Amino acid sequence: MSSLLEISPEKLVRLVGTPKCPALIDVRIDEDFDADPRLVPGSMRREYRNVQEWVAELDRDAAVVICHRGKKFSYGVAAWLRHYGIAADVLEGGFEGWAEGGYPAVPASAIPKRDASGHTVWVTRARPKIDRIACPWLIRRFVDPQAVFLYVSPSEVEVVGERFGATPFDIDAPIRWSHEGELCTFDVMVEEFGLSTEPLQRLATIVRGADTARLDLAPEAPGLLAASLGLSRMYADDLEQLEAGMLLYDAFYRWCRDATNETHIWPSPKKDS
Repeated sequence: MSSLLEISPEKLVRLVGTPKCPALIDVRIDEDFDADPRLVPGSMRREYRNVQEWVAELDRDAAVVICHRGKKFSYGVAAWLRHYGIAADVLEGGFEGWAEGGYPAVPASAIPKRDASGHTVWVTRARPKIDRIACPWLIRRFVDPQAVFLYVSPSEVEVVGERFGATPFDIDAPIRWSHEGELCTFDVMVEEFGLSTEPLQRLATIVRGADTARLDLAPEAPGLLAASLGLSRMYADDLEQLEAGMLLYDAFYRWCRDATNETHIWPSPKKDS
């Protein structure tokens, strides 16, 4: 059982990937991180000694601090965060406990280089429909909550990527982050980021069906396609569409995780008199 000011891996995994997830801060020293260079999904590494310098960059009013085993480093950083008015807990057992529990972890090697502000920057084709909304949702919820997305003309994607240090995704070119065989870009990202949990695999099937015109892959695929096309007609601004799409994928993810066995019947069956 978690003690005061601790959060258990079992409880944290229920928050990861949701809009209400606290800021996740990995303060492992280099030696410990190099022994297992993976991250709790959505977490970012910070230098524990410099907490007073980076605390102002946090955009959440709550945080979970992660060190190697959940001991002195994380407790000290959490205390500093509380001093600055941020509700901060320590991950019970640290990253080691998270890994031993078999929870998903993102390989640091899969995360693109961050810009000077600490954000990953991505670029893709303008006028998104499915994959180009689903992938940013996955990245912001499970990889980098502060990720920046640039939507440009198809012919400009690779040039913008080179000149602005942005990682291209979902384009018709032999790049890491795009369709692979029958898999769509969302499938590839789920696998490459170490996020192959049952709910995300279920969601990936729905996205693949909607994105590749194979609506028979999942009963929900036609609904996602309809909602996605509707959003694309509602918003002329791609970033506004992305913000609206975040809620759509939040809902699909929670259904995949928590509600697949729930049904809704109307009118309700009549009771025998």
